[in-house]
Amino acid sequence: MKVRVGVGMGATAPGDGAGFSRLVDDIDGLGFDSIWLPEVLTAPTLDPLAALAFAAAHNSHLKLGTTLLLPGRNLVRVAKQLSTLDLLSGGRLLITFVPGIPRQPESGAVGVAGPDKGSMMDETLPVLRRLWAGERVTHHGAFADFEEVAVAPLPVQRPLEFWTGGMVPAALRRCGRFADGWLPSSCTPEEVAAARLVIDEAAEQAGRVISPEHFGVSLAYARRPLEPKTVRALAAARKGVDPEQVVPVGLDGLRSMIERFLEVGFSKFVVRPLESPGSWRAELEALASAVLDLQA
Repeated sequence: MKVRVGVGMGATAPGDGAGFSRLVDDIDGLGFDSIWLPEVLTAPTLDPLAALAFAAAHNSHLKLGTTLLLPGRNLVRVAKQLSTLDLLSGGRLLITFVPGIPRQPESGAVGVAGPDKGSMMDETLPVLRRLWAGERVTHHGAFADFEEVAVAPLPVQRPLEFWTGGMVPAALRRCGRFADGWLPSSCTPEEVAAARLVIDEAAEQAGRVISPEHFGVSLAYARRPLEPKTVRALAAARKGVDPEQVVPVGLDGLRSMIERFLEVGFSKFVVRPLESPGSWRAELEALASAVLDLQA
């Protein structure tokens, strides 16, 4: 298994160009595989496509990852945007599509009703694959309707792969039917091991195989014991899950959690601090010392 560790950030990312540039270079220089930016419309986070384009122009080596909202987007436009970003970055783009956070105000800001988000992804993911393959596509569906459309320029990566996230049964089946990999969050090794069986079964039923190298986890970690308000916020994000079971505390705890995921066959990791570090450089150096020797 090729073990890879990327660094994720949301509101913890520097909000100025110089700080973000230094962060990109530090992530690359210390040996991390990739930088990951989420898309959360109502949080104080950088727009991932704009920020990753900036990162691509600044640094010619680091891989560029995003957990991107698919609901609420024009299908052809997002196909062209991502194809262009992959082209201009020399094929460094990593994509995980997500339906969005199921709570207000974020859910309303996406512009697609909750029950429709999964249906929209089911309809449009296969169409994206055809557009990135260079086909001239006619599609008449509930969420996209067009005739004889081809996207150009095409991405460098052929195919341009996409992963999905999510832990609910419908999300697992969607991954198996359509995606190239799976990147969930807020989960335990035991949960993902069981969920992977559902994904593999759905893939087999669809006549597909997902590479065993394409299973990973987005893993938040804390540098100090979780405060009660943090526990409540995390519990609200995924009901029925004990935050203290899915958020390791301390870098030793993070390493131990990664090792447990490795034992069940997961090999790609996006690690992200819950709180903004006082010094990103110092945080990255400590993080590199704690986990990067696991990369192989």
